Amino acid sequence: MSFPFIGRTRQSWHGSRSRAFGSRAVARVVHEERASRSYALPRFRIALFAIVATSPLLSAQGVSSAAVSDRHTARPHRTADSLTLRVLFDAVDRANPRARAALLLARAAEARVAGTTRPPDPELQLGLMNYSLPRLAPDAALGMRQLQLMQMVPLPGKLAAAGDAARARADAARLRADDTRWDGRTQAAMSFYDAWAAAERARLARETRRLLEQIAAVANAMYKVGDGRQGDVLRARVAIATMDEDVARMEAMQEAMRGRLVALTDLSRDALAAPFAEPTLPDAIPSLDAMLQLADAGRPMLAAGAADVRAASANTRLARRERWPDVKLGLQYGERSMDGGTDRMGSVMIGASLPVFARDRQLRMRDEAAAMQAMAQADLDAMRAETRARVIERHAELASARRLLALYRQSIIPQAEAAAESALASYRSGAVDFMTVLDNRMTVNRYLAEVATLRANEGKAWAELEMLAGRPLTDTAPLPPTREGARQ
Repeated sequence: MSFPFIGRTRQSWHGSRSRAFGSRAVARVVHEERASRSYALPRFRIALFAIVATSPLLSAQGVSSAAVSDRHTARPHRTADSLTLRVLFDAVDRANPRARAALLLARAAEARVAGTTRPPDPELQLGLMNYSLPRLAPDAALGMRQLQLMQMVPLPGKLAAAGDAARARADAARLRADDTRWDGRTQAAMSFYDAWAAAERARLARETRRLLEQIAAVANAMYKVGDGRQGDVLRARVAIATMDEDVARMEAMQEAMRGRLVALTDLSRDALAAPFAEPTLPDAIPSLDAMLQLADAGRPMLAAGAADVRAASANTRLARRERWPDVKLGLQYGERSMDGGTDRMGSVMIGASLPVFARDRQLRMRDEAAAMQAMAQADLDAMRAETRARVIERHAELASARRLLALYRQSIIPQAEAAAESALASYRSGAVDFMTVLDNRMTVNRYLAEVATLRANEGKAWAELEMLAGRPLTDTAPLPPTREGARQ
């Protein structure tokens, strides 16, 4: 089945403006120096030293901006040594302990179906009657051996109703096992996206740290020649230490997410030690109406609730027949030894229970079955309402993440990078203080980290929508086994 709203990955967003910044900034500083002939010789030496010292910084800024832009938008290159979401999904489908337990529970429910459609086993009795004690000799006149066979025959319709209820319960257990598997995949996706975002934030923190090291070198050089302040150098070192703190915190978060993935995939930590690959997400967002229809028709938990309603309806039919007693049929064979030979006898028996307490037992069973059926229907209605609400929430989050990502890439980040570049150039000429340079650089880092967070939130929204729809919606998720295959 094809879905027209599933498209290709978004095209790359290039940062050509930031790549060319190095050459433009150097030319701008040289122009300022030529136009400002009133500057003293120490000022010219300081500016020249700043140009030489920051030229690696400028080129690093251009390369870093382009790399960040491409990394956040282009289709990732999946290498053999990276941990992809597809690998995690395969492991969850194959070895998730909770999913295995739910599948085995479903198989147990299916194994009970055949027995509910059969009447109770017949009873066979062998008796020695009227034997004297302690010799255990038969009485000459009354002693006999007896063989008796009894069979309970249910009222017509009871076995069919019991079978329908058992089959519906087995279907519900199987569907819940399918939902458990989807839930495991969703949890794995959540951990994967959190770990990937943490890795991205750690990478950005390391890049920002390198830039801050170079900015600190500029501030230190200006301080040594008497044109800077010692506080600028100390602030730069504090900012560098803050980046080290961010890196340590993000690395710890990655380890925590790997621990969660160990529980979900039943894999060892060494098997999950590879770097997290950048996710691939669809370009088009399905409409809200399409997602609501998919969730209503495809979520396994809703299908399980409908199966519970069918089981409760069958139990109601069965309870209505409980007032009528089941019939017991019996055959009896007996023999005794006589002087002239063996005397053989046969008997036929028929019986039934008397519902003398029907008002307190059988009629109450009807009330109980009717209440359970109403409760199952109410649970199904609640699950449908909850599913619709979650689809609306996740769809809104997905659309919001897309809009914010476009805003960050097209407007906020380019302007923030331009402000950081301008502040650095102005600091070299003494027009602004060091805190302005530092604040602008940290603002760019914060926006880039927010882009990684938005990408992770977008992926998590897709993952939950897949769980609610009961089918893959992205090319990161392989098609799951069919429900018939899951039963085997």
